[in-house]
Amino acid sequence: MKIRKGDSVKVLSGEHAGETGTVLKVDDEKGRVLVQGVNRVWKHLRRSVEYPHGARIEKEAPMPLCKVMVVCPNCSKPTRVGFTKGKDGRKMRLCRHCKKPFGGVSEEKS
Repeated sequence: MKIRKGDSVKVLSGEHAGETGTVLKVDDEKGRVLVQGVNRVWKHLRRSVEYPHGARIEKEAPMPLCKVMVVCPNCSKPTRVGFTKGKDGRKMRLCRHCKKPFGGVSEEKS
């Protein structure tokens, strides 16, 4: 997957075009991504023990994966992601603008 949890992304199209945020969750099966501070919606809750009068809370909603692009931490530009092998043989993600690697597969596991 080219977009991962913790990446900084920029929204390309739609109502929130131009906004940037950090990825909170990626759903590969549905092709959706949850970005912090982008695509906020109101959720209405019925009465419960926690909310005796009901509630109206604002939260992020998932958006299509194709509408976001990774922002390179090295050159700070929205970029496509390529792949290369590191010195230790691990697969590394590569910025297509500055040609510098910016994260390996092992980052998620540590």
